[in-house]
Amino acid sequence: MKRRTFLKLATATTMTALAAPYVQAQNKKFAGVTLLVDGWGGLYDETIQKYVAAPLEERTGLKVQITAGTQAADLVKIVANKKNPPFDVYQADSAYMLEALKADVIEKVGEAEVPNIKRILPGFREYGDYGVPYNTFSMIPMYNSRLVKRPLTTYTDITRPDLKGRLALPAPISATWNLYLLALAEENGGSVSDMEPAYKLLEQAKSNILALTQSTVAMVQMFENEEASAGVISDARGYELRSKGHPIESVYSPHGIYGATSYMNVVKNAKHPEAAFAFLNQALSDEGMLGLPQVMRFGVTTDVKLPGAIANELTFNSPERIALKKTVDWEKWMADGSTRIERINKILRG
Repeated sequence: MKRRTFLKLATATTMTALAAPYVQAQNKKFAGVTLLVDGWGGLYDETIQKYVAAPLEERTGLKVQITAGTQAADLVKIVANKKNPPFDVYQADSAYMLEALKADVIEKVGEAEVPNIKRILPGFREYGDYGVPYNTFSMIPMYNSRLVKRPLTTYTDITRPDLKGRLALPAPISATWNLYLLALAEENGGSVSDMEPAYKLLEQAKSNILALTQSTVAMVQMFENEEASAGVISDARGYELRSKGHPIESVYSPHGIYGATSYMNVVKNAKHPEAAFAFLNQALSDEGMLGLPQVMRFGVTTDVKLPGAIANELTFNSPERIALKKTVDWEKWMADGSTRIERINKILRG
């Protein structure tokens, strides 16, 4: 080979090698973009980071910053800064979706923006073209089977006299957490429009209540320390306790199971709407959807295939169990929130 030809080949090879990282960077569509997502803290946020954000960053270069807070406080921030919102993606459960819609701060989303929407199971998009349902959870009674000898079978059983001083309940600060009150009403002839049966039972069971907890973390700690032997908490937290070796039994009332769906939303005037849609699409992919069921046993909202070991531990894992899922009139339930808090406080102070 002539020296001049060799030099040309060597130069071309060197330039190709130098150009490779540049070309790779160019192929990463969202390189240099940081997506701001509100979070709920702890293992939940860590799981979304691992199964949704990290794979997306690997493929597209998109960095995702999840900031832990509460959906109520985060919604206030978004409403107060509509033209320059602090988040690109807002997470809200079924109840807070209503508030977000009333405040007009979230975008519609369809298959054109998020192709994996076509994989969502029937009945999970409660608000039409708004919100991408990402997981489902239930607020159910639970008890320590070593400390409670007679099994609980319904929500009403949390009022049994043998639980005196041993019951932990959520504080009346979240419409979703307090769905057990709706269960108490409906199991005893009431309804979302007639909560009196629930309030009467709460009055009778006042001596049972050890604490009204402000967070699920506090509730978990009470079960771990065996201060509480029964309570109402999300099915995911029940799994967490069992995975740590605690003899916690979940109760699936034959009268119905009450819970909610968690949604992801693209915020209006988001700085990076295209990246936000990509984030939602990844959340609905098999990779993204399997994260929370695998780690925390939250229920799925798509046609993803679940390993048997995981499926067996989910609340809604059979046609019979799915038939127990109660429909909640969220508008009426949210409208009565202040009255509910006032009544609970009055009962417990009395």
